[in-house]
Amino acid sequence: MTSKHKLNFIDLELEKFKENNIYRKLNYSTSKGAHITINGKKLLNLCSNDYLGIPITKIQTTQLQSSSRLVSGNDSSYKKLEKVLAKHKSQENSLVYPTGYMVNLGVISSIVSKGDLIISDELNHASIIESCKLSDAKILVYKHNDMNDLQAKLKQNGKRKFVITEGIFSMDGDMSNLKQITELAEKKNAITIVDDAHGDFVIGKDGKGTPNYLNVAKKIDVYISSLSKGLGSFGGYVASQNNVIDLCINKSKSFIYTSALPSFLIEHTLKRFETNREKQKKKLEKNIKHISGGLKEIGFDINSSTHIIPIIIGDEKSAMDFGEFLMKNGVFAQPIRYPTVPKNQARLRISVTAWLSKSDISYALLVFEKAYRKFN
Repeated sequence: MTSKHKLNFIDLELEKFKENNIYRKLNYSTSKGAHITINGKKLLNLCSNDYLGIPITKIQTTQLQSSSRLVSGNDSSYKKLEKVLAKHKSQENSLVYPTGYMVNLGVISSIVSKGDLIISDELNHASIIESCKLSDAKILVYKHNDMNDLQAKLKQNGKRKFVITEGIFSMDGDMSNLKQITELAEKKNAITIVDDAHGDFVIGKDGKGTPNYLNVAKKIDVYISSLSKGLGSFGGYVASQNNVIDLCINKSKSFIYTSALPSFLIEHTLKRFETNREKQKKKLEKNIKHISGGLKEIGFDINSSTHIIPIIIGDEKSAMDFGEFLMKNGVFAQPIRYPTVPKNQARLRISVTAWLSKSDISYALLVFEKAYRKFN
């Protein structure tokens, strides 16, 4: 049997993806501001995570780092950025990773160990789920934002207890019940970890994020976040007390065994942090009200109050048809399907950004109204 035929079993697996309407393929595109061009067609982009839409700054490329930060890749620009991010979160220190996914993998698996107890929200991001498995701790999953279930699970034994949640949930757009979570965690001396990738830079005073918005910032022990969403740059970071950062430098595999981000991206992040983010934040807030209110008027059941607005369709095939109709009419809102969300909870995940103009939103709402009538 040739090596090619040895891999025929993969075709069968791919066929199952297609049968269940969860087969994915890459679309090559070009994005600029509020628009994205796919296969030569210009579309209104309702899928971007560049929430604040900070005006594009020119990147001055320099020599790329080709080493990990612990070898020769630790450009001096990192020191400035990590100081800024620590202050942003009112923490002692911070550490930048190449991606937000790698932060979760590296941080949680470094500070949590065998014998510990992790209690994780059922709708947490895949990177949190995978990092919990890597820790070798006992893992309990509590019902989404269900404080009675969390309280019951906190009664179980563990050498140390960790409660892990997102700040704003990436698929439903709702906020975590951080006030009650921190109260329950304090009673059991549990460590609270918040992944605020979708709230950071977007909500709270000066964009300090969801815990700040909910007035519990001082009760969060470890912050994990992204630089590639609200800030529109690249990378991820953790902010906490000095010993947590020191442990990650010495133990976190996704930090130690990978190349550093090039210094021009670190400088780019600093420039974006120092822009007038408040102006963009206010524009985003207006856009959220405009889109959310318009969708409700059309008849869609909208429960989110944030910049992530899911329209639940149901089965995967219907969601794909809905998305295709939008695309034919000039709007790009990618259907989100299993396993990213539970089966038969496929949806259009609308990401509102400050890039969108009033006319952009008005046009999008006209297309959504047509889709609403067509698909009943």
